[in-house]
Amino acid sequence: MMRSVARFAWRLVALLLLGALALQLYFLLRIALMTVVDPQSSAFQRSEAWRLLNAPQRWHWSQQWLPAASLSPQLARAVIASEDAGFADHSGVEWDALERAWERNQRAELRADRVNLRALRHSAVGAKHVEPKLIGGSTITQQLAKNLFLSGERHWPRKVQEFVITLMLEALLTKQRILEIYLNNVEWGEGVFGAEAAARHYFRVGARQLGAMQAARLAVMLPAPKRFEKRPDSPYVSGRAAVIAARMADVELP
Repeated sequence: MMRSVARFAWRLVALLLLGALALQLYFLLRIALMTVVDPQSSAFQRSEAWRLLNAPQRWHWSQQWLPAASLSPQLARAVIASEDAGFADHSGVEWDALERAWERNQRAELRADRVNLRALRHSAVGAKHVEPKLIGGSTITQQLAKNLFLSGERHWPRKVQEFVITLMLEALLTKQRILEIYLNNVEWGEGVFGAEAAARHYFRVGARQLGAMQAARLAVMLPAPKRFEKRPDSPYVSGRAAVIAARMADVELP
């Protein structure tokens, strides 16, 4: 009896390992194909399309792929300056940035816990539960890995898979290709995906014609495009865009 259970357990483990290896091979082949074929959609886009399809109001979907040569270099500089200053040099993951983000998030969670505990102790009527403001330390390549293949859930198996896909992207694709795919697929608002759609949505110009400040404004929106879309000319966006524009001259393009 015990031997039968042990054999079953080993077979189950072997099947799980084979399934995990098959999944990694699937990701590897998909990424290898991207060396010559432009990805037409991402996992995040498909998830958003399904959500909008079931939304009570109608939403316009906008995306148009453009080759890297047709994208403003100002936008590439702005996005790197804002999202990942070491993009041209790192191998996919910035461990120092992840450590700093983890430490800041720990402090944010402690502050939120203290506020919520005080409200509970004083039985504050109508007090809202405070959520910690978490930040990410992900590189552009990590963001692309997540958007292309994974869900937005936060748990360690998904994060491990993100690291594996990130290394695959860096091993099989050039930095220029990674940036090209990222800029053509990243979200810039409700139903607005890619640089061309964003440039026309916010500035009524093509992505090739974006100036430095326009590119900087788009870069500011990336961490929370749905929130910033409501006030694209807010003082925060304008001030942050000025900072990014000042950094753009020092950005090294891959």
